[in-house]
Amino acid sequence: MTKVFTKEELEQQHTALHVTGALSDENREHGFLPVFLDTERGEVHPSCYANGQPATIHILDGLPKHLVLSDDASAVVKKVKASVIAGFLRDNIFYTREEAAAAFQCELRDNRALPAG
Repeated sequence: MTKVFTKEELEQQHTALHVTGALSDENREHGFLPVFLDTERGEVHPSCYANGQPATIHILDGLPKHLVLSDDASAVVKKVKASVIAGFLRDNIFYTREEAAAAFQCELRDNRALPAG
């Protein structure tokens, strides 16, 4: 059986990573944009809605067809290749969710360490 990356897995990541800095809602203000990395080809794809408009969160629907393994009649993507991982782009550098969370936490610590005024 071929391993895949599913919409449900993406939702599970969202739940598990809540309040860590690894979610778009938490790190957007720090310049992180939701993207997907195809580790097989080394290509980064912005998270987009099915109509091609940029999404502010991770959505599989706008990924290129060569990555999609399963979708439904309304073009909602259910499964993509296992080589696809959710992450972020900031200053043209790809961050995994874990790397983004670490950078986010580091920046929070640095900002708290700054003297007031």
